[in-house]
Amino acid sequence: MLKRSTKLLTPSVQLPLHGKRIIVTAPRNYAARLSGQLINQGGMPFLMPTIETCSLENFTDLDAALQHIDAFDWIAFTSRNGIDAFFQRLEDLEINPLVLTKCRFCAIGLDSERLAALGVKVDLVPKEPSPAGVIAQLAKIPDIAQKNVLVPVPEVVGVPEPDVIPNFIAGLEKLGMKVTRVPTYRTRCLDKDIYEVELNLIRQGKIDVIAFSSTVEVVGFLQMVDSKRDYEHCAIACFGPYTAANAKKLGLNVSIVAQDYSSFAGFALAIALWALQ
Repeated sequence: MLKRSTKLLTPSVQLPLHGKRIIVTAPRNYAARLSGQLINQGGMPFLMPTIETCSLENFTDLDAALQHIDAFDWIAFTSRNGIDAFFQRLEDLEINPLVLTKCRFCAIGLDSERLAALGVKVDLVPKEPSPAGVIAQLAKIPDIAQKNVLVPVPEVVGVPEPDVIPNFIAGLEKLGMKVTRVPTYRTRCLDKDIYEVELNLIRQGKIDVIAFSSTVEVVGFLQMVDSKRDYEHCAIACFGPYTAANAKKLGLNVSIVAQDYSSFAGFALAIALWALQ
């Protein structure tokens, strides 16, 4: 059975992704972590973030929510970026983190570890590491209806917003929760001109896999290519079934879907298993 971790002294030729060139489209803070896992499996990652995450230009809505944080029963994070941006702004405004003690927190997968590192007790980590998993777990709480929930989300710039967050909001509202959606950071697409080398490698058939960790990365990538012919020789890998489903809606032929999408180790493992077929 293929193990997640490989010994550092294992000859590279014995690793499952030996010789495989893999485009990583995740923003740079995620790309570094995913690339490390791919390297552990013998892969050769090429960093090509199609999007980047950065600070908001307008903090009005976020600041208003933070200054009245005691009005919320729950805070539901959908990403590590949301966690980091939320607590950075809390610090910038010099708001004492003790105001959060009345709130209950939920986070997805290993994002819960990030909250714990910030000294926050995590009340809900869904078995399925997805926004849909959060809804399923909240639905089991008897008095969840009418609870106020704050949802820190990205402000998506330059492309249509994928349906992940709107579906999450709709699911919370279906539970009867009072939802406040607040932009916490920005997600924007990058200019394809900086990727002349990487795009040429893709067109020339020299890239084995393109690895997408979110739907918006797919959207950003499709803005950078001219047609399906540009990437027809590449296997498309997606970090979990939700990203895969959206990639298919956008016209991609998905070959690899991580079954364990709680960590990038699971994503790298899925790509490694594909390579062994």
